[in-house]
Amino acid sequence: MIIWINGTFGSGKTTTAYELHRRVENSFVYDPERFGYVFMRNVPKDLAKDDFQDYPLWREANYTLLKQLSDEFKGTIIVPMTLTNEMYFLEIVGKLIENNVEVKHFTLIASKSTIQKRLRKRLEGKNSWAYQQMEIRMSSLSKGLFKEHIQTDAMSIGEVIETIAEGSGIALLPDSRSKYRKMVDRLSVMAKEISIFK
Repeated sequence: MIIWINGTFGSGKTTTAYELHRRVENSFVYDPERFGYVFMRNVPKDLAKDDFQDYPLWREANYTLLKQLSDEFKGTIIVPMTLTNEMYFLEIVGKLIENNVEVKHFTLIASKSTIQKRLRKRLEGKNSWAYQQMEIRMSSLSKGLFKEHIQTDAMSIGEVIETIAEGSGIALLPDSRSKYRKMVDRLSVMAKEISIFK
C-alpha cells in the first residue's frame, strides 16, 4: 500500500509522514522531493525549469520507482509530496491506481494564517518560493481530485495520524515516547527538511 500525503508547502506533510512511519510497522518513507532537488542540481542552467515537477523524467521516474517498490516491498510506503497539477497527479498517482497499486491519498489543508505560521517555523519568509506558491496551491488542492481532505488547523499531529490510519485501514503501534522525545524527533525532521533548500 502507498499512503500519499499531499498538501501545500508548510501543511505538515513531512512531519506527519515520519510520525506515521514511527507508528506503522514495516513502513518506509519515500520522498520524491529529494530526488527532485538532486535532479535540479544536475541540469545545465540553460535547460533548468523553475519547478522540478515540470520535468517529464521526474514524473516518469517517480511512477516507475513507486510501482517497483509497491511490487517488491511487503509493507506500507508513505509519500509526503505536494502535487497540485491535475495532469501530473494523474501521471503518477492515477497511473499507479490504474496499474493495481493500492493508493490511499490524503490532502492536509489548513487556513492561510495557519500555513503562514508553519512556514515561519521552518524559517521561510514572504519572499520564499513556498510562501509565494501558497495561495495557488491551496486553491488547486481544494478540488475534488485531491480528496480526501483533512482539515488540520485544530488537530494535533497525533490526531492527523489517527485519521490517516483509520482512512487507510491500518493499525498504529503504541507511542511510548515522552513529550520531550517527540519534540526532538519532530525538530530533527524539520531540520532535515530545511536542509533540502540550502
